[in-house]
Amino acid sequence: MPVSKAQQKAVAKYMKTNYDELKVRVDKGKKAILQAHASERNESLNGFVNRAIDEAVERDKERGENNE
Repeated sequence: MPVSKAQQKAVAKYMKTNYDELKVRVDKGKKAILQAHASERNESLNGFVNRAIDEAVERDKERGENNE
């Protein structure tokens, strides 16, 4: 069943209201490696990246490396 224009508009508005976007660049071929890694753990690539970021921030805080 195709998605209506109204539904597309509603989803775009929700995404704009609730999420920030950032673009991450990786070396050619690394995306496939990261996708496979995430898939092995039943995660989306986005979920994996967010988890990795959260873990790195927490680890840095525990080490006293918070340079805010």
